[in-house]
Amino acid sequence: MSSGRGTRRKVCKLQHFSNTAAFEPETLTEIQGMFSKIRTYVKPSDEEWCIPDPNAALSHSAEEHRGLQVLKASLNEVKNQLSDKNVEVWHQHTNSTNRAGKVIAAVRSAANAEICTQAWCKFSEILGTFNLLPEEALQNGELNTVHLCEAPGAFITALNHYLKTSESTRYCDWSWAANTLNPYHEANGGGATIADDRLIANTLPWWFFGSDNTGNVMIQNHLLELQAFVANMRRVDVVTADGSVDCQEKPDEQEALVASLLYCEVTAALLLLSPGGSFVLKMFTLYEHSSVCLLYLLTCCFRSVNVFKPATSKSGNSEVYVVCLNYDAKEAVRPLLSKLIRNYGPHLADREALFPNSLVPGSFLKQHEDVCSYFHALQVGTITENLRLFEGMSSEQRQRLDYIRDCTAQEYLQRFQVSFLPRIRWLSRNTVSPACCSVSAGRPLGQKKQTGSFNERRELQTLSWRERIERGCHAPWIQRHCAEALGTGCVLEGPLSGCQVDSWYVIVGAALPAIRNSAFCDGGLLNHLNEALTDAAVDWTRAPPCDSCHAVCAASILSDVAGLCVATADSDGNRKQRRCLVFGSCSVWDACEGQLGDLVLTFSAEPSAPPRGCIPLHDGDPLYQQQLLGCVVFSLQTLNSGDALLLPVFSAFTRVTAAVVLCLHACFRSVTFRCPPPPGIVGAVLVCAGFCPKAAARLLPVLTDVHDRMGQPLRGEEDSGRNLPSGRHSQVLQFVPMEELLTGGLTEFLRTMNSEIIQQQLHSLMQSSCS
Repeated sequence: MSSGRGTRRKVCKLQHFSNTAAFEPETLTEIQGMFSKIRTYVKPSDEEWCIPDPNAALSHSAEEHRGLQVLKASLNEVKNQLSDKNVEVWHQHTNSTNRAGKVIAAVRSAANAEICTQAWCKFSEILGTFNLLPEEALQNGELNTVHLCEAPGAFITALNHYLKTSESTRYCDWSWAANTLNPYHEANGGGATIADDRLIANTLPWWFFGSDNTGNVMIQNHLLELQAFVANMRRVDVVTADGSVDCQEKPDEQEALVASLLYCEVTAALLLLSPGGSFVLKMFTLYEHSSVCLLYLLTCCFRSVNVFKPATSKSGNSEVYVVCLNYDAKEAVRPLLSKLIRNYGPHLADREALFPNSLVPGSFLKQHEDVCSYFHALQVGTITENLRLFEGMSSEQRQRLDYIRDCTAQEYLQRFQVSFLPRIRWLSRNTVSPACCSVSAGRPLGQKKQTGSFNERRELQTLSWRERIERGCHAPWIQRHCAEALGTGCVLEGPLSGCQVDSWYVIVGAALPAIRNSAFCDGGLLNHLNEALTDAAVDWTRAPPCDSCHAVCAASILSDVAGLCVATADSDGNRKQRRCLVFGSCSVWDACEGQLGDLVLTFSAEPSAPPRGCIPLHDGDPLYQQQLLGCVVFSLQTLNSGDALLLPVFSAFTRVTAAVVLCLHACFRSVTFRCPPPPGIVGAVLVCAGFCPKAAARLLPVLTDVHDRMGQPLRGEEDSGRNLPSGRHSQVLQFVPMEELLTGGLTEFLRTMNSEIIQQQLHSLMQSSCS
């Protein structure tokens, strides 16, 4: 598992503690206890527990359970002691005291696991602790699984690892489908959307994002569409649901905030699962009436319901997994399921209680309170210990902790028979045309990072956007003045070959209300910009340029283009003139004459910037996108071999604008950008040189068709053929597959350009707000 030196170090620790008799039984008991944090609901023999009358469902107010609320208040009182702790320092401390803290590293070393995260280790524990895979499926050699709220996909890769390294499942024919908030949908909020797309980018056909392309499992239409998406499966054997919502600002109400999501996940599982199937649901504290009702429903539908806290789930948090085995109420639950589907949505748990308290048997409530008390004691005990150790830890305490952490890692590997899996057997290596290996290169792989204490973060929310930037890590970079035109060193060398134009397709979904997320820029910077644009009184598109910044001279861009255009001669030896199509007025480009050396300049109207009210849409405004694509189509139709193009872009956050840049990359010998652009132009200017008509001829029919398609949603017509949610207009969201947009240097080019655009915009806004 590690070098000989590391092994000797561990042996020394083992010898030290084997000589300390007082620790040995205690240590053994502690390690075994970490892997057995399970409580199982036991149904009474008189069949008292049964699915309540659907007519009584969702028709009564929620009721508090006094004993559970006492536990909630007690837990929050302990957690409140963490409010003044710096989250980074506290996490570093709790990571060092976490008994299972070395498991992930040990698994990575021993197993070569794909996306080896805490979620991977937790699901592997579940697989190794419970008979999750139905016996019938294993005997038939066919397993079908559905994974809800699954990004980045560690449950799937853990199951793949388990199936391919276990003797009993090695030859099982496995099919899977997954759902998650689409990391490429620009309207999905950064706080709730996982950016880590290592698996998604390489297995996109297996992922369900719904007719509006958001991937939001809490939309009623999506539930029914998901059922159709997995209809090719003969039966669904396992459903997992690992969803959560961002509760960072209200950690004491995590359970209530996530309740509607849990209801939707359970409804989806009961609809999709076949008789005998298994269900794994992530929950948190179980004190609210919504959780009581949900768990009671599950105990009525499954023969075995277990609440499990994996050893690899940090024992100080509220997370537990409800493992439900042998679904045996498929027919009995149908009437209630129909009512849940009719009321399905993001507020399912906000309206009324699932069941009135009178329909939940006292025998169930007694067991449920015992379950809650058990996990409450574990969590409070861990937090209390961490608070005590935070004040100071003796060398002996640290030595004992390290010893237990080493033993826990070894116990995990042995208990769950973790085996090596060659990379060739990873899921991301089994696709027909995988995206590049580093699809997430440069992107943050996870939720937004917390800094400071909870109290400090609450104070931060009361500040203006400008004050938040000044306190943030991006402040020095945003405040720097531009010394020279940027972008000259960032080049897409073309023409790009290998564009699979025949496989391109248009995705139409619900119109974007705003751009909150992008695969082509830093999420933190985009959040800063959106906050500034929402709160700023000054329209930055009309704000005067910063006096200390060096604005790029239009003449220098034109001169650079002239230098990029290679002069050639005709058969008579005469020099051929090259043409540069410039989008923008002569006054903006300060070029009254139509020629610069051998370069003939032709001017055309640039795409209109989105109106002030659409600023949060950036380049996602449908009219802007249509005009931008129209400019590209016009360019490809009129330019000749070797010609150049200057095209201003507002930004390139969306998949549509990114695809436009890809098309230019495919048609020109080189594509660079200039930022900041000349005064009068917002965003950046794409500088394209060396036009290749042959490449353009392949793209033109596709781009013309996409341009025509863009005109249809702009008329405000419902795309009824795609069954979009009622009242929401549609928009072209994508026309080049993400696999191509994430391949090669395009992503890095766009991230660089977008970063410079955001820096200039924020810099301009901050300068304006100071004046």
